[in-house]
Amino acid sequence: MHIDMDAFFASVEQRDRPECRCQPVVVGALPGNRGVVSTCSYEARAYGIRSAMPIAEAYRRCPDAIFLQPNMQHYTEASQLVMATLETFSPVVEQVSVDEAYLDITGVTRLFGSAEEIARKVKAAIWRETELACSVGVGSNRLIAKLASEHDKPDGLTVVPPDQVESFLDPMSVSNLRGVGPKTLKTIQRLGIRNVQQLRGYALEALQHYFGEKMAESLFRQARGLASDHVGVRRRRTSISKETTFRQDIVDLQRLRSTCRRLAADVGRSLRGEGLKGQVVSIKIRLSGFETHTRQRRLEAADDRDSTLFKVAWDLFQVSGYMGKPIRLIGLGVSDWGDNSGTNMDLFSEEPASDREQRLYSMMDEASVRFGKGVISLGIPEKKTE
Repeated sequence: MHIDMDAFFASVEQRDRPECRCQPVVVGALPGNRGVVSTCSYEARAYGIRSAMPIAEAYRRCPDAIFLQPNMQHYTEASQLVMATLETFSPVVEQVSVDEAYLDITGVTRLFGSAEEIARKVKAAIWRETELACSVGVGSNRLIAKLASEHDKPDGLTVVPPDQVESFLDPMSVSNLRGVGPKTLKTIQRLGIRNVQQLRGYALEALQHYFGEKMAESLFRQARGLASDHVGVRRRRTSISKETTFRQDIVDLQRLRSTCRRLAADVGRSLRGEGLKGQVVSIKIRLSGFETHTRQRRLEAADDRDSTLFKVAWDLFQVSGYMGKPIRLIGLGVSDWGDNSGTNMDLFSEEPASDREQRLYSMMDEASVRFGKGVISLGIPEKKTE
């Protein structure tokens, strides 16, 4: 079973703000600022507004919409209620995002009835606990359950029995399949393929000729409704990153350096909060016109300290070749987790970080939780950049 909350962020806002109910609501950046739509209510979608759309375009389509900045604390609280509710129906719940989860309902039909009955009870329980609507799909594996939950949104319920998988897929646009992006879709359309039934008519060898081995295998299996049926604990995230989009392109190196310091603090705090240390530090640089570049460096030892992340990221920026050019966005990320049980190593010393430094970061993190992010930060000397 796949559960997908409908227009989650916007629905929480409509639930909590009477003035937003039955109104077009757009959650994301505010008009006049750079940024995109995070999500929007179905009333806003009637104007053609969609997630990831530039906020300026969303405003052009519906200037009377209610534009709100995200309130992640409220969304997280609602998400926790949803997940706790799902755990009353199955011992195996895999949360895949703040508003989506898979359930393995094998064996619980004796307690709750048929698959459709379970789905109805899940929807009713989530509404009772959160006053939020969701769409539910039930199928023989993850792919079919996910496609079923998308089939009749919002507030939908679709059950696809095993013997009806191909008839369910047949009329579906190939663009609904996982991993089919614009480039792949263009090739598919050039072959005259419009729906999954037509795709199923191509042999694996023919698909490999056009799409390569990996993508061909994926398309071949999906067209036949074949996918993993495993539901388990959520896989540990593979990276942690933060980024900032500037209202206007900037070349001010001091401002860029300060932004990089703040991003390093945010990423470092997230790493320590999850007990992770990374061995690869990367930066993301976006110029005007959305031209985007990345640079990365591997550390000698995994680290989670703001000072290390900042030093490496700023050095990467200085040697990137983009200093002095107008910057639209800058981001900092850490990946490739290392042993988080050992001591941190300074970039310029073989000596381990002191207990005092570790206590300092713990105190900073605690202060951020109690009094707000950025209330206290590590003092890294400002340097003049040539």
